[in-house]
Amino acid sequence: METLYITSPACRRHEMGSWHPECPERIDAINDQLLSNGILDLLDIDDHPRPATEAEILRVHTQAHLEHLKSLSPASGYAAIDGDTSMNPHTLQAAFEAAGAGIAAVDAVMAGSAATAFCNVRPPGHHAEAARAMGFCFFNNVAVAAAHALQHHSLSRVAIVDFDVHHGNGTEDIFFDEPRVMMCSFFQHPFYPNIHRTEERANMLNVPVDAYTTGFDLRQIVSDIWVPRLAEFQPELILVSAGFDAHREDEMGQLGMVENDYAWITDQLVSLAGRYSQGRIVSMLEGGYNLSALGRSVAAHIRSLLKL
Repeated sequence: METLYITSPACRRHEMGSWHPECPERIDAINDQLLSNGILDLLDIDDHPRPATEAEILRVHTQAHLEHLKSLSPASGYAAIDGDTSMNPHTLQAAFEAAGAGIAAVDAVMAGSAATAFCNVRPPGHHAEAARAMGFCFFNNVAVAAAHALQHHSLSRVAIVDFDVHHGNGTEDIFFDEPRVMMCSFFQHPFYPNIHRTEERANMLNVPVDAYTTGFDLRQIVSDIWVPRLAEFQPELILVSAGFDAHREDEMGQLGMVENDYAWITDQLVSLAGRYSQGRIVSMLEGGYNLSALGRSVAAHIRSLLKL
């Protein structure tokens, strides 16, 4: 079975200004690296995923949140959500298609037509809470995918692994009291968004780390903390909030990862998925703003998904 690669032209039409780091060129940087490394030819490509339906979005977001975004969607120019997040006329369609990509990926791995999947889509999602868009995010793509797996595919144990430099506060908000979903993450702290919950939950394994933590130390967190808990949980599906802004060349954060670290973490997830999840992994793009480092890191990540 191949690795499915999902992207969409709609995801390039969303933009928040030429100055903004969460830009359409992120999609291109990934495509270019995969093409130049010969990886794109090894992937099963879907470049027209169906948009998520409103009902699928409403599994994890409130009706008021959806209506608020619809009311703000501009006919031209930009509509501000917060100081660093805004909508253009194409944002809402891109957000629906980004969320839909995760659903399509889950359906493919559950049907057995792909073993793993990577969704090269934007806007990202892991900061979007049930009732709030923030941090470049409008709908929580990985949460929509997880809820689809739980409801449509009747799974009882879904893991979400988040290795973005920023804490996935939205994912935590949505699944904090949902024992069928285990979230594992590390993130730079103190750092945006600075709203990490400190109450303990058996299904929340979110590890704050200091700035300048090295890739070696982050690997230790994965091997010593994540892997034993994930093995105990025995997920039927592993979802990944794949942010690559913890790379040492990315000025958005101050962590010390490199491509080999992303490959190593992915190898651990592939091993766990082989033991407990019938190999099923769906990975969705989150952060990563140094275009060269982003492309190289995603290429390393996908090589590991392909077991190359």
